[in-house]
Amino acid sequence: MGRPKTNDEAVRERLVVCATEMLATRPRESVTVRAVAAAAEASTTAVYSLFGGKDGLIGAVRDRAVAGLFREVSAVRTSVDPLADLYALAVAYRRWGCGHRHLYTVLFGGVQSFDPSGEVGGSDPIGPLLAAIDRALTESVLAGDATSIALSLWAAMHGLVTLELAGALDAATAEAAFRSTMHATLRGWTTPEVFSSLRRSAP
Repeated sequence: MGRPKTNDEAVRERLVVCATEMLATRPRESVTVRAVAAAAEASTTAVYSLFGGKDGLIGAVRDRAVAGLFREVSAVRTSVDPLADLYALAVAYRRWGCGHRHLYTVLFGGVQSFDPSGEVGGSDPIGPLLAAIDRALTESVLAGDATSIALSLWAAMHGLVTLELAGALDAATAEAAFRSTMHATLRGWTTPEVFSSLRRSAP
């Protein structure tokens, strides 16, 4: 068992949870310190003492989302098949997004921008994807620009997860669409030799 949370830790947790839900479901300008504090049954003073204000609270939400997604994709084990690893990363991305819909919405709704061409930090969720793409390029499994490949894969993943979270796809359709779309997107970036081999091995 972990140690009991202190009062400040408990208040901090409530504030982050409430801020996450509000940021995901309301216009950002309506998420005020007073509104979050009221929802968390805390004082506005607590927001300033624990986070330094609204920006610090939003930063804490963003940090939680980034850390959660990074843990999920970093847990994917490397295999001998670069394409299988890229697909496994896509599955991990979807699993985290569907399991943390409010954090996902906040992360990709303006609080955190996605920029695979920018500097990648040690705990940036895009890191494992770029590493897997680089490996696939080195092994002549994929061909193209790493940033373009990353954007292509992310566009497919993000679009499908967003549709699923919005309720536009039922569970069976979402599963089938994710599998077929991600495989098709990956195949589109393979080298001619790999593409031909995949076509020959297809049922």
